Amino acid sequence: MDLSALTLSTGVVALAEMGDKTQLLSLMLAARYPKQALAIIGGILIATIANHACAALLGHWLTTFMSPDILKWILGLSFLGIGFWLLVPDHIDDAAGSKVADRALQVFMLTVGLFFLAEMGDKTQIATIALGAKYSDVVSVTISTTLGMMLANAPAVWIGQKFTKRMPIKWVHAVAAVTFIAIGVATLIWG
Repeated sequence: MDLSALTLSTGVVALAEMGDKTQLLSLMLAARYPKQALAIIGGILIATIANHACAALLGHWLTTFMSPDILKWILGLSFLGIGFWLLVPDHIDDAAGSKVADRALQVFMLTVGLFFLAEMGDKTQIATIALGAKYSDVVSVTISTTLGMMLANAPAVWIGQKFTKRMPIKWVHAVAAVTFIAIGVATLIWG
């Protein structure tokens, strides 16, 4: 397992996820189903593993038919793009008219579906594709980006809105953005 991929991927995804639409989704689900925290966290975990494994595999697959020079530019510019994208705050629509599930299995399935769909094209999924291309260890990238998602979303479920009120989201997004921009610049300069 590549420790640098593990550490970097966990950190940047956890930071990028702060205030992201999927974290807001965690807050919404926790507020709507306060007695189903374990079902929500389990659903987040399963959806993230499925989504990020596919994303990391896609990133790794792209390296098999692209030259290192082309890949260097695509990755560098992708990391820069993700860094700047992180500066744009996410919002989530309120699902006011949805049917209220009250059983753990229903909440679990709802969470898996919502999270898998919400993560499609999201910053953290795009970051996972880029990290999968940068590091050849798909398993490390999948585990670490999933861990980063869980580090950001599990607390949102457990302590709800108090978590995000105490943490300056703009500051966290700025740190994540600078990290991705630095990775992009380093990739363009040193490959």
